Amino acid sequence: MEFETVIGLEVHAQMKTKSKIFCSCSTEFGAPPNTQTCPICLAMPGTLPVLNCKVVESAVKLALATGSTLNPTNVFARKNYFYPDLPKGYQIAQFELPIAEHGVLEIETSSGKKNIGITRIHMEEDAGKLVHDEVEAVSYVDLNRAGTPLLEIVSEPDMRSPEEAVAYLKKLHAIVRYLDICDGNMQEGSFRCDANISLRPRGQEKFGTRAELKNMNSFRNVQLALEYEERRQRDILLDGGTITQQTLLWNPDSNRTEPMRGKEEAHDYRYFPDPDLVPVRVDETMINILRDQLPELPAARRDRFMQEYDLGEYDAELLTASRDLADFFEMANQTCNQPKKLANFIGTELLRAFTAEEMDKCTIRPQDLGKLVALIESGAISGKIAKTVFADMLSDGGDPEAIVQQKGLVQMSNEDELVVLVQEIIAANPEQAQQFRDGKEKVLGFFVGQLMKKTGGKANPQLANNLFRQELG
Repeated sequence: MEFETVIGLEVHAQMKTKSKIFCSCSTEFGAPPNTQTCPICLAMPGTLPVLNCKVVESAVKLALATGSTLNPTNVFARKNYFYPDLPKGYQIAQFELPIAEHGVLEIETSSGKKNIGITRIHMEEDAGKLVHDEVEAVSYVDLNRAGTPLLEIVSEPDMRSPEEAVAYLKKLHAIVRYLDICDGNMQEGSFRCDANISLRPRGQEKFGTRAELKNMNSFRNVQLALEYEERRQRDILLDGGTITQQTLLWNPDSNRTEPMRGKEEAHDYRYFPDPDLVPVRVDETMINILRDQLPELPAARRDRFMQEYDLGEYDAELLTASRDLADFFEMANQTCNQPKKLANFIGTELLRAFTAEEMDKCTIRPQDLGKLVALIESGAISGKIAKTVFADMLSDGGDPEAIVQQKGLVQMSNEDELVVLVQEIIAANPEQAQQFRDGKEKVLGFFVGQLMKKTGGKANPQLANNLFRQELG
């Protein structure tokens, strides 16, 4: 029997605000436990929440970027459940009237392009965090995260493979970073994902019994967890068994999913409108102001890079993986005006030192990398020397032109000077010279290598090739 996989994702993106959603406590990551709390986020009696306007603005921007329909009036509700890291005994979220609904993201995989529906985008507060002692049978509660602003983005169950799920997640991750509303740091939990996955006989309309995978914090873990769960459910169904609805965790050490809790039916959270928070009204004036603030989004920027800079799809996709990297490329290209050579150098050298998400840590100025590529293009230095100069720029910073002059790395392009060395190398290697004359073209690489060794890598490689061909007849 053939089965079809059905996947839906619930993504939590922590908003890039200085303070929490309903109080002025800091959202900075890594503070000592319970130091970023106040009577409001600790749910002391008599306190009242006040909505952070920046969270609303961030939600509107994401709705516009995903083509979602904004609800002019949306309401906060109380989601009631008990957990030790939830001091109120309820979570303030949106339920019946979220801020946005019915969006879409276009993804691209090996199977082609596909639209994935977005059911809803809503604002909510995060819970705290439990830290389980590895030695004693105790758990500690850290409420620094309680009240941190989140946007939850719920997809339609439109994905049919783990590959599509990861493509959707990466696309959404890029968008929230381009909008600068979330730092996207998955290791710190500011962008995390729950996945619902089920299998059904191909052609059947009714969904199968789903399992929920909780709090996955890397693209790789999402891919591995969904692939494992896909295999696990298929094996059970082929053996005539039934799938149990449950919540699972991914164990990266054993590379398998493990039960977290049973979930035979949906929880009744007893939602009701929060009496302390008035409805949020989003008017056209606010929407138009925020629409004007939207940056060029990843897909549009990729298409422009292909047209304006004549780049291939691979290079354009690579360079627009993050807003910082795309900005870096465009600023560097203003110096050298060599988009293809610059894209190659970024892909082979710069992204070996920094990932696209780490460009804010890059110590090299865009104009300096542009100067380095211009030096290669002018013939002042070879590609090999450029890598040496780049290593110095990484460790000490500085102007590549100054580094080349200080270290005497200017490429040797004087034909009269080089031809003497070429003749010496040919005379010292008569056997290889005869092999070349007999038609073994690969031997030319040997001769050029000998010249590079003799000149410390400073000989102009194109000129070297021409001189060896000329002298070898």
